[in-house]
Amino acid sequence: MRRFLGGCVFWLVLASISHAGPWPRDPGHSFLALSGEFDGAGNAYTGFYAEYGLARRRTLGLEISTTNVGETGVMLWYQKSLDGGEGPNKLSYSMGFGVIRQDGNLLPQSQFALMWGRGFSGIWDGGWLTAEARVKVAGKSEKVWVREGLSSVEYAYLTPDAVAKLDLTLGVRPIPLLALVNQLRLESQKDAEFSAKLASSAIYDLGGPARLEVGVIAPLIGPSEAALKIGTWLEF
Repeated sequence: MRRFLGGCVFWLVLASISHAGPWPRDPGHSFLALSGEFDGAGNAYTGFYAEYGLARRRTLGLEISTTNVGETGVMLWYQKSLDGGEGPNKLSYSMGFGVIRQDGNLLPQSQFALMWGRGFSGIWDGGWLTAEARVKVAGKSEKVWVREGLSSVEYAYLTPDAVAKLDLTLGVRPIPLLALVNQLRLESQKDAEFSAKLASSAIYDLGGPARLEVGVIAPLIGPSEAALKIGTWLEF
């Protein structure tokens, strides 16, 4: 059980904060976010997320995350729009590389994502739909003892550990200062049960560049605990 929980926390470190989806950041503009998730089992996750608009349809991002068991991850990623900036449908891809510190070891990690989204009007103050498919691969440290003559020799090596995720999001604005967001999170990982969660949150405009998000994450399928999510971010 301890090993299973450790694996769950390991991939929680690799999880990102709320991505902006397929919409690129305007050149020279920035986005900073800080969020935390806390569940009934005492697990805690804190993440810092940043975006910067490099050029038209190109965005650079940074993610830093940590858990209450001392695991820390850093990911630098690049995103590019594929839709040419025309039409209601937005399509982007992103790729990133970084490291994660686990049990005192620094392990490599990488990710690739494909994102689609579009806004809509006619319901309250409008809203948006997004779908994001993401694959993350991280090195996992394995140790094995091998007998060589009368001695035992320990060998350490890296094996790839991958997780595939699909996030489906619906957001609506009842009023201009408030957004309600529902996200279905599907996740599949080798040697772990398939999981599904529903994350629901309210995002309130605090005025100026600041916003506040408060929500809950409810498990639907797989071993998991309900969690509380709180976050804030700035756009400038």
